[in-house]
Amino acid sequence: MIITQTPYRISLFGGGTDYPDWYFRNGGQVLSTTIDKYVYISCRYLPPFFEHKLRLVYSEVETCDSASQLKHPAVREILKHLGLVNGLEIHYDGDLPSRSGMGSSSAFSVGLLKALYCLKNQKIGREQLANEAIYVEQNKIGESVGSQDQVNAAYGGFNNIQFRDDGTIGVIPVDVSDKRKKELNDQLMLFYTGIMRTAETVSSTYATDTVKKTVQLKRIYQIVDEAIETIASQNSLDGVGRLLHESWVEKRKLSDMVSNTRVDDIYQSALKAGALGGKLCGAGGGGMMLLFVPEKYQSRVRRALSSLLYVPFRFSETGSQIIFSNKAVRPPEVEFNRSPTIKKFIELEDI
Repeated sequence: MIITQTPYRISLFGGGTDYPDWYFRNGGQVLSTTIDKYVYISCRYLPPFFEHKLRLVYSEVETCDSASQLKHPAVREILKHLGLVNGLEIHYDGDLPSRSGMGSSSAFSVGLLKALYCLKNQKIGREQLANEAIYVEQNKIGESVGSQDQVNAAYGGFNNIQFRDDGTIGVIPVDVSDKRKKELNDQLMLFYTGIMRTAETVSSTYATDTVKKTVQLKRIYQIVDEAIETIASQNSLDGVGRLLHESWVEKRKLSDMVSNTRVDDIYQSALKAGALGGKLCGAGGGGMMLLFVPEKYQSRVRRALSSLLYVPFRFSETGSQIIFSNKAVRPPEVEFNRSPTIKKFIELEDI
């Protein structure tokens, strides 16, 4: 059995410029960090004593004979991509709910790819891991998703991720002390709005026609540099909060689906209680809301948003990793096509 642990991420600045439709023409960049909340994927070769040849456990349980029969698009396409069509059991668990804007879909894809490569006794580096997850999600599944989540999940850490117009991706760790990162972390608060949405549904309203959003996306791109400069300086981090607010204002202009009345009410309540800025994590529409709140106002903000679930978190430096490996390669004599003896055994047991 193989078990992988893959981090969720918080995208602080630059979201929207990591979509291929934009960065292949203009370049893009984000400032983001992984956090100490994780997706766990376990997989093993399935013993040949079952009626099914493939078992997948997530919010649903799927049992079938081949990958092509799976409803789950990421698992179906990743198995086909790696040439694994059956003979597997895969389980998924996560610290945070899906569709919350924390990069859970890409963390799942990255974690599953890493687990399956390990199961096949093959190594995969961070760059290849990120690129294959991007390829599967954007090309095989055909989702309108960006490219930052897969990179975050594969690499981990607090990074400026740059998307170049030639398609290459650079991952540049932000050069600040652990003390400064802790100071920033201490002033960020995360709340679950309870509004579930599919990122692809929201992002598809602005990610495939970015020419019309040029003014907004260029400003969102510029804010990344300003945020890095503020964090790297010795100045107050309050400027990060104000830049979060400006970036959120610009992002709301990308589509009517980025925000809604409920989200706007939550955000205004937080500002009145002392938050300097914030944003919805991910594409928008719901999920988690990130707020920059000076420590002296945090108790007030928690009271103002008492109807929401507060989610404490810390920055994490690690990307997807193997946390358990007990690789038992399936012996050649135990192929998954059942022998007559096994079939007879199953029939007798059923009786």
